[in-house]
Amino acid sequence: MKEIKSILSLYNKLSSSNEKAAIAQVVRVEESSYRREGARMLVFESGVFEGGISGGCLEGDALKRSQMAILKEKPSIVTYDTSKDDENQIGVGLGCNGIIDVLISPITDTLSTIPLLEKCIASRQSHVLITLTACPADPDLLGTTYYFDTKANTLEGGSLDPELKEHLLKDITTVVNNKKSGIYNYQLSEKPVSVFIELIPPQFHLVLFGDNYDVYPMIELAKVMDWEVSLVGNIQKLKKEKLTSVKHIYSKEDKAQLFIDDRTAIILMAHDFKTDIGNLKLALESEAAYIASLGPKKRFIKIENEFKEKGQPLSEAFLDRIYAPCGLELGANTPEEIATSIFAEILAVFAGKKGGMLRDKSGPIHERST
Repeated sequence: MKEIKSILSLYNKLSSSNEKAAIAQVVRVEESSYRREGARMLVFESGVFEGGISGGCLEGDALKRSQMAILKEKPSIVTYDTSKDDENQIGVGLGCNGIIDVLISPITDTLSTIPLLEKCIASRQSHVLITLTACPADPDLLGTTYYFDTKANTLEGGSLDPELKEHLLKDITTVVNNKKSGIYNYQLSEKPVSVFIELIPPQFHLVLFGDNYDVYPMIELAKVMDWEVSLVGNIQKLKKEKLTSVKHIYSKEDKAQLFIDDRTAIILMAHDFKTDIGNLKLALESEAAYIASLGPKKRFIKIENEFKEKGQPLSEAFLDRIYAPCGLELGANTPEEIATSIFAEILAVFAGKKGGMLRDKSGPIHERST
């Protein structure tokens, strides 16, 4: 989401100059690649760009090809094969070791994903973009993008082939349920068509229950990560100049107004036993997938016993969402280091990972596309 926002920011900044632009997007990856499907870069005809499609080894060539696409006003698919030991191949020796398909689409009246990207950042929900990446029978449709509204359950697109729409609705459901984008290939009346169905989830939401000095490193890291932040605490106690990136600030009396969904991580850091218990009750009633409690394990055992004594023992389902002590074991000591360990754990939890060392992993870093 952060990359999309950066792209839109540059586009809106320079669009008044009437300078033409194109978007290069990774739509298929085989084997290893620094960036995965969905990575984008916006390129203006002057050479100014934002975003990236690799670790730096493909951007230069993609920039030139984007400028050509702008000149021709015609999209194209470029395949980079960095899996071969060919010293003349772009990307060899620079960290890439796979096959990457990049769709380069000039931004025109008929080929503009900008309004759709704007729609994706306008509301807190999952969004799905469907982009045609191959249609030999009608090459003019290459790069055409449609939008699926996950709340209204509707596929928006004017002249969408009924047979293609039927296939798409089925596979969009798969993408949303599995939370994984992918390339899908169809045979429509013996006409091959390939599409990239991209899931764009809402940004992560971080809820901080606390007002001590250790909330500030959490806020700073969230800003770097482009996470939405809500903070609950004693507003008078907080340093206003350090809260500029916090979207929602609530007093302890107004915390019931919090909006919490399944992309939310909650950190209990009030450093007060009774306050943490009250905030934990609120957290457990929400959809939050990650609930963290600062302090040693014996402190949380005391909290757990408090629930038992009141006849409200924490169920296994509740305990599965609670991380206490929270954070990965990094040897963290300072507030900044502790914040880093907690953020690392949150990312691991939302990705369904354990947070171990990559050097100990036998398989590839990222799951391979099928």
